[in-house]
Amino acid sequence: MGRSPVMESRRNTRKKTRALRLDVPDPSRFGSSPLDPAQKDGGRKEEAAICPASPTKGPFPSPGSPKTIFPYPNLASQDSPPKSPRRLSFSGIFRPSSSSAPASVRLFSRARRAAGEPGRNVYTRFMKSHLCYDIVPTSSKLVVFDTTLQVKKAFFALVDNGVRAAPLWETSRQSFVGMLTITDFIIILHRYYRSPLVQIYELEEHKIETWRELYLQETFKPLVNISPDASLFDAVSSLIKNKIHRLPVIDPVTGNALYILTHKRILKFLQFFVCEMPKPAFMKETLADLGIGTYTNIAFIHPTTAIIRALNIFVERRVSALPVVDEKGRVVDIYSKFDVINLAAEKTYNNLDVSVTQALQHRSQYFEGVVKCNRLETLETIVDRIVKAEVHRLVVVDDESCLEGIISLSDILQALVLTPAGGCHTASRVE
Repeated sequence: MGRSPVMESRRNTRKKTRALRLDVPDPSRFGSSPLDPAQKDGGRKEEAAICPASPTKGPFPSPGSPKTIFPYPNLASQDSPPKSPRRLSFSGIFRPSSSSAPASVRLFSRARRAAGEPGRNVYTRFMKSHLCYDIVPTSSKLVVFDTTLQVKKAFFALVDNGVRAAPLWETSRQSFVGMLTITDFIIILHRYYRSPLVQIYELEEHKIETWRELYLQETFKPLVNISPDASLFDAVSSLIKNKIHRLPVIDPVTGNALYILTHKRILKFLQFFVCEMPKPAFMKETLADLGIGTYTNIAFIHPTTAIIRALNIFVERRVSALPVVDEKGRVVDIYSKFDVINLAAEKTYNNLDVSVTQALQHRSQYFEGVVKCNRLETLETIVDRIVKAEVHRLVVVDDESCLEGIISLSDILQALVLTPAGGCHTASRVE
């Protein structure tokens, strides 16, 4: 039976209202409930309005001013640093998959499992059958910085929002030109710190564009990003091949940044659907058998190590976490790049001669201790533990809790997705 003109008009009105309604999320709720499949298209339009990537194509009144890119009240005039960083819980339900998803999920049904298929590349096929858009939450927070913003204020903003990176927008080019991360903060401290008596002018006064011109002249690399219509397999490949931790999802049509993909988000998405797939035999093998992780030349520090020495190791060894071991070699703590941002939160970056133990006293209350494992545990156990703990790496220890190695999220994704697809194993490093 056909719809009457009145019914059709009301139906179109409801669609339009749903697509244009702005439902700004509470920042304390990083995750969100799943989107009804019937609202899929409308939800995507709504999302672009909430988190516009290009300041000229969203509800920003004046694209030339850093304040418009910097969505915090009175931050430009803020003289004191914000409170300690808040670790946002890595939770939230994923949106329903794209139109191809139902078929891809059925691909790993019990019928196929009963057929006796080996399934070594089951996770590879799963990643190839899902899009980056499928993993984007229905509501999330995306912070964007204009390159004319002061470096110090940008790092305060990362702290205040509990995020580790933000895309950089250059007004003159009307495009995204890079990412500002905690690594930039560490490099600035590493290069310009002299003593507690000397102010770090480069951090206090420079703008982001000035820092990029000084530091990135010889090491400049184009921004690595991915389309929402690309497969998750392509996302995993890009993250590991380019040795990056964050991959912006940018709509090629509008130029808007929709989300920032990470190893952790992708592995969480995979784990969410594991029960629908046959389990490959290698999931029952141990770390020792599979050779996953780094077990030689491990970078570590002691409780008495000075912060400036730890920062030097971060830069020189290109690692993102340092196990803290006592005089007997036992792992007692871990100092990560994210902990360094506490220096900005407490405004203590002018004195980096203090010990790691003293610095960790200002750590966020959400820290629950070092997450460990041993080489005799199965890959299945390791994946389950790292996903539930919501961490970026596990410290491999022996029966006496002495340091043996590190297994990172990139090591795990390499083993689950790329290696079964014939991808060569990249050199392991702390992620």
